[in-house]
Parts: sequence; structure tokens; C-alpha cells
Amino acid sequence: MTHEDHMRRAIVLSREHMQANQGGPFAAVVVRDGEIVGEGWNQVTSMNDPTAHAEIVAIRAACERLGTFSLEGAAIYTTCEPCPMCLAAIYWARIPAMYYANTTQDAEAAGFDDGAFYREFALPADERSLRRSRLLAEEARAVFDEWVQKEDRVEY
Repeated sequence: MTHEDHMRRAIVLSREHMQANQGGPFAAVVVRDGEIVGEGWNQVTSMNDPTAHAEIVAIRAACERLGTFSLEGAAIYTTCEPCPMCLAAIYWARIPAMYYANTTQDAEAAGFDDGAFYREFALPADERSLRRSRLLAEEARAVFDEWVQKEDRVEY
């Protein structure tokens, strides 16, 4: 299958599940070694889960199917340039290649917040709308220190 075939699969999923009122018009597929190993579509409204974006759902499906938390060597095909949360998830999953159709600007024109979030994250932390307060740093750092010493930890 070609890159276009994988993107067409994502577009079909986005349309089918949007029309079924399962969420917004977004879908993604994860491909490794030429095979689709995970599919996902936006399920924010159907699952009442603001993190159930297409890319997150597809990454979870691929990881479950492959029995790993690393999707190194895979590619993700997504119907829209990912929001900051999904982009971070792609990095965390170690996916080295991404293909997208619609842009952040296209999503914003359709009424989605992606552009606003990107602009917010570009601000210095103390200028963002989210109030931040640091608490119990010493106690939390002690757990990090234990992690560093833990001989049977699983690196990720």
C-alpha cells in the first residue's frame, strides 16, 4: 500500500465515524512494515474523554496489538495536523514519521481549538491562562531519586 492508500483509509474512518456521531472529523492509522497496526478516530464526545483524539486512540490500539509502548519504525497517517497533545503522544510513542492532510489552520477554520492551543504553548509559562503552583517538590523529588536507584526499572 502507498502513503496515499494509508491516508485514504484514515479519511474513510474520519468520515464514517463523524457521520455516526462518534466524534469530530478526525482519524489516524499507524503503519509499521507496510501493515496498518492501529486505527483510531476522534471519540471525544462519544466517550466523554477529552484525550480520545484520533492519534491517541490509534497509538493505543497499535501499542496494544504489538505489545509494546514504543512504535519506533512506524509511521502515523492523520487526517489533520496533530494538536499539541497528539503531537507530544507521537513523540512519546517514538514514531519517526508523520503524514497529515488538513492543517492546524484548516482545523481552526472548522471551529477547533488547535491553533489557540499552539499559540498558548508558545507563550512563556507565566503568561499562559492556566494557573500554576508548585507544591511538595522535595517529597516528589525523593520518588525520582528512588527511580534512579531502582535496578529493575523499565526505561522509556
